[in-house]
Amino acid sequence: MTSIFDENRRSIACTLIQAEPNVVTQVKSSDTDGYDAIQIGFDEAKEKNTSKAQMGHFNKAGTTPKRRLVEFDFSGLDITLKPGDELKVDLFEEGEFVDVVGISKGKGFQGVVKRHGFHGVGGQTHGQHNRERAPGSLGPGSTPSRVFKGMKMAGRMGGDRVTVQNLRILKVIPEKNLLVISGSIPGSKGGYVIIEK
Repeated sequence: MTSIFDENRRSIACTLIQAEPNVVTQVKSSDTDGYDAIQIGFDEAKEKNTSKAQMGHFNKAGTTPKRRLVEFDFSGLDITLKPGDELKVDLFEEGEFVDVVGISKGKGFQGVVKRHGFHGVGGQTHGQHNRERAPGSLGPGSTPSRVFKGMKMAGRMGGDRVTVQNLRILKVIPEKNLLVISGSIPGSKGGYVIIEK
């Protein structure tokens, strides 16, 4: 993250996203596929790391192999795109709002205090010498003699698909394929994100 100053000289926290040109690899229609969607590919891949089936898919679109393929639903929209077309950052305009989808940072196996915001069992008085970060009781005893599904317990934290909504585009820099978006976005540095209008 970084920050920029607006016209009123206020500092605004923002994130820079390098949005390289994406290539349309397939256009799906309700006649042939049962639904309307567009498939785009991004991030160049080596041919030796691409399967023959994938190579046939990219050759049909007339493009080089890509690491990632993502589909966007275009039902009800009048958009004329064909395989091989490039989508660049000039699709976005300054001031419009977007949703950013990414995979959050993985934080490993965490306890209930960090994972769910528990406050521990009691304070440090009344004989509690090692219970400050404990989960406490887990459920009823003889009936039903089990722990209910979905109980908030310790476990792996992070690494989930997260959508941050209504982030404003502050600047579009087409010559460098950069987007400056207000606020923070999910994921680590260098991670992949999906930007939806």
